[in-house]
Amino acid sequence: MVKELTTPTSKKSLEKLRAGEQVLLSGFIYTARDQAHKRLYQMILRGEKLPLVLEGQAIYYCGPTKTPKGKIIGSCGPTTSGRMDDFTPLLLRQGLAVMIGKGNRSEFVRKAIKEYKAVYLVAPAGCGALLSTFVKEVSPIAFKDLGPEAIYRLKVEKMPLWVAIDSYAGTIFPKLNNRPKNNEEATD
Repeated sequence: MVKELTTPTSKKSLEKLRAGEQVLLSGFIYTARDQAHKRLYQMILRGEKLPLVLEGQAIYYCGPTKTPKGKIIGSCGPTTSGRMDDFTPLLLRQGLAVMIGKGNRSEFVRKAIKEYKAVYLVAPAGCGALLSTFVKEVSPIAFKDLGPEAIYRLKVEKMPLWVAIDSYAGTIFPKLNNRPKNNEEATD
């Protein structure tokens, strides 16, 4: 069954999603990879105001490539989500509702997804050029010095994704990666 989801979203909307279901996502999402996550994490720990409101929002683990002439955005496929695991619980506590990437997540992230009633969606890997066709607007938001790893606000229409971990911790993955936490503060 294909479901539609619009961002910003609510926990009530996310409760209706189950692992394995296809989702067509519309609304605004924010790109952020490793270095952007590290900066957001540090800003939260220092009590600084973030450059975006996380409540009900979606972060796409993506670093768009250079925009070709006549296009809105370059290729924008997902990156491996596990690299953001150490930062994820703290961002979820700030209200982050949806994460989009590829690959499995650690056990402590799965537990945090359940605790904060969020969802983890996966995008088809190797389809960055195709995924760029669902992006209708792009605006740089923060950390422009990071180049393609800066935070960008994307307006997407019916971007095809799949629920990999639902808000009940149901998962499509046969076995979770139980890698130990590298950063104990990530779950504080």
